[in-house]
Amino acid sequence: MALPSEPSPEPAYDRVVLVYNPQSSGDGEQRAEKARATLGEQAPHLAVTAVPTEYPGHAQVIAEEEARAGRTLVVSVSGDGGYHEVVQGVMAAGDGTRSGAAAAVMPAGNANDHRRATAQRPLVDAIAAAQISRIDLLRVQVVGEDTPRWAHSYLGLGITPTVALELERRGKGSLREILTTVRAFSRFHPFAVDVEGEGRRRFDSLICANTTEMAKYVTLSDGDPADGLFEVITLPHRSKLRLLAYAVRAAVSGLGPQPRTDRFAFTTTSPIPVQLDGEVLELEGDRGVTVEIAQHALATVV
Repeated sequence: MALPSEPSPEPAYDRVVLVYNPQSSGDGEQRAEKARATLGEQAPHLAVTAVPTEYPGHAQVIAEEEARAGRTLVVSVSGDGGYHEVVQGVMAAGDGTRSGAAAAVMPAGNANDHRRATAQRPLVDAIAAAQISRIDLLRVQVVGEDTPRWAHSYLGLGITPTVALELERRGKGSLREILTTVRAFSRFHPFAVDVEGEGRRRFDSLICANTTEMAKYVTLSDGDPADGLFEVITLPHRSKLRLLAYAVRAAVSGLGPQPRTDRFAFTTTSPIPVQLDGEVLELEGDRGVTVEIAQHALATVV
């Protein structure tokens, strides 16, 4: 899909910061160093550095500091969760409109859904070309929190964060992931939320998606991450057999067209885990959540 671009007579940024987690099980450090060397040849006018994170959440701190410094492209060399942190940092600095900063992701994690869904050419080539595109973000405002949270791909409740929490506890790896997913599925229980305008509803799954893919194998919709809308994909509670059929359909053929909107609001009825781009947070009961589209909020390269 073609994302809106911003032609400019000069490069959109003059500095590139490659952020990686040296403790990750992936090959982030090697990819970051290789990208740094290649960009030195392809784009010698760019100052390129590779920066390791030192603690959980450090990528967000690095991204905000670099974004506040000006015309910087912050690249998360990671999976979707690491990129989630970088997006938080860039947006905290005032987003690409005011700070002049941009963010991108170089896949080096367990799940790389965002990059798979938006890639148009090899990322190093896109960085060297220094042509900015813009994508939408989900702006997630939780009542009681002063600042919004941002999601580049999705917000999920139900079976999605349940599986994510099990993977976090038990680890990743192909066979282990399969066993963990089956275990989470067998123990899963439906949840209830008060949906604005509809009242209390019970679901097995509720996803607000700004991407077409998630969890490596699942095709959510035929959406566009830059059209000013997001998809609301719901599975009302019925039976585990139906939930299984839904999951198989999503993995094999995709879920097809889904309802689209620019705003969705609900209130939790009890404590519940919520997943944002692979990162899980716990929401208290009786907590209002509003999801809105922030059109073209993030400057990126694809």
